[in-house]
Amino acid sequence: MPRKCRIDAAGALHLSMVRGMERGVVFRGDSDRDHFLERLGEILQDTHTPCYAWALIPNHFHLLLKTGTVPVSTVMRRLLTSYALWFNRKHNRSGHLFQNRFKSILCQEDAYLLELVRYIHLNPVRSRLVQDLDGLDLYPYSGHSVLMGKKNLAWQDTRWVLGLYGEKLTAARRAYRLFVERGVGQGRRQDLTGGGLLRSAGGWEGVKSLRQNKVYQKNDERILGDGDFVERVLASAEEVVEKRHALRSAGFDLEKVVSRVSEVLGVRPEEVWAEGKYRRMVEARSLLCYWAVRKLGVSLSSLSRKLRISVPSVSDSVARGQRIAEERHFFLTQT
Repeated sequence: MPRKCRIDAAGALHLSMVRGMERGVVFRGDSDRDHFLERLGEILQDTHTPCYAWALIPNHFHLLLKTGTVPVSTVMRRLLTSYALWFNRKHNRSGHLFQNRFKSILCQEDAYLLELVRYIHLNPVRSRLVQDLDGLDLYPYSGHSVLMGKKNLAWQDTRWVLGLYGEKLTAARRAYRLFVERGVGQGRRQDLTGGGLLRSAGGWEGVKSLRQNKVYQKNDERILGDGDFVERVLASAEEVVEKRHALRSAGFDLEKVVSRVSEVLGVRPEEVWAEGKYRRMVEARSLLCYWAVRKLGVSLSSLSRKLRISVPSVSDSVARGQRIAEERHFFLTQT
């Protein structure tokens, strides 16, 4: 059975979990972990991707991310590829480091954000890397220590998470820690990481209760949320796919996008592709990137090769192009 494509959208919350091949170790020491965090921070800041929680375990890691200017799958692909190459060189090994397809679940933010932050940050306790919450407060390879003010990372969004617990920092940290403490004894939670219906219903007890009452929810293994949320996400994803298919069926390709950019900005088609930092060239290239990536589904890497710029530069151009289109009311099609 073919695997389902990933679901993503601007501002979507994702729980991403990555394991080593055959559950092998992916962090052999602190230098590995430090390099991974440095690379993660660079990519998150390049792509304007907020990170709310994270934890590194010897054979896997968890991230809680919100989609920024590029899809989370692109962020993860860059991270996994660059770290695996570095790790193999350092440790004189070859072959795959991570399982081929990382696990990513799109989450209903208002219902699950705090639960997911707690669940992820308690991973070192469940894995017995630290003995208790006091040890977790000081553990440098989990976002919990950042929220507690013991470690500083510019790319972790602590303000948003702590802001949910209170306006004053000290009181917010105290309330957050108390919430985490109440979760220490919960162990592994299938309602957060199991199959789609398990998560949507809150575990097996929730599933049985729904069935007994003859209530049937829409569910999907890629999504964490209630039935209504799942339906909205799937409908939105299907709408995006249908719009892209309609554009391609109407003959829209990169050259037609270039022609449309040329038309609305009053530049020659060759100027859209041209290198340079003149304002009209930058605007044309940005609008091209926005429409190509967001409307046609062209990959960032293919555009970077065509434009001879880096993937992060394409990502920035997409965000800039979106602002231009929205502020000036530019549309790819005239209907």
